[in-house]
Amino acid sequence: MTAPTGFAELLQDWELSRDDNDPLPATDRALAVRTAEGRAAVLVGDADQNAHLALRHWAGHGAVELLRADPHRHALLVERAGTDLAEHWDLAAAEVVAQLYGRLHVGAPPQLPTVNSELATWCAAVAGEESAATVPRRLIEQATALAADLASDPASTGTLLHTNLHYGNVLAGDREPWLAISPRPRNGDRHYELAPMLWHRWDELAGGVRAGIRGRFATLVEVAGLDEDRARAWVIVRAVHRATRFATRQANPADRDRLTVCVTLAKAVQD
Repeated sequence: MTAPTGFAELLQDWELSRDDNDPLPATDRALAVRTAEGRAAVLVGDADQNAHLALRHWAGHGAVELLRADPHRHALLVERAGTDLAEHWDLAAAEVVAQLYGRLHVGAPPQLPTVNSELATWCAAVAGEESAATVPRRLIEQATALAADLASDPASTGTLLHTNLHYGNVLAGDREPWLAISPRPRNGDRHYELAPMLWHRWDELAGGVRAGIRGRFATLVEVAGLDEDRARAWVIVRAVHRATRFATRQANPADRDRLTVCVTLAKAVQD
């Protein structure tokens, strides 16, 4: 079978062969392969430009092992892992992810961009951004004030963050029970990590969004041993930050729905 666009050259350069016997569907972002030595692996395309730094830093502890990387082509070769947490009850899955935080939250490599610098840019831009008008101004003011306060705390830097850790990015492993994939790594505060676990699997919360969100949040905080108020503040910041991004793309119905999710989430975690 023909390799997805962009992978043919990598297959040749890295001496890889397709593994069509693996159930992983071939896409432009992931392809099941075997190395020249026969090891089962996954060829990843369109990876975050800093993903290789995080995976190399973790060295297989709590995350898939990095076998090769070409940052210029945003390509990675990683060990192959199994199924994600989709079939697990959401609170049980939240416990798994919260336990992974302790494995992944180590000292950050100095090359990584910082959460604080990115949020400072956002805070400066969003104050007069008309496209954010569909996000309640009260929430924007609250989130930017929280971001400024959090950024002033020395605890808001120095930790390697995955930033995209959710049910679909944790896979069953052979070396360890669960392994993280697809990081979008940043240097920041470990409490920043929770939000993706709250906005994924949203459909399962139908009819009880507030209670469901608060149950997930409480589980993550308790199992990971986090400060509840600090974690809540970061969830609000991330949810509103994300909402203002979707506010600029409302011609797309899916983005309008995502905006609504983010605003609902920012409200649900508050007393």
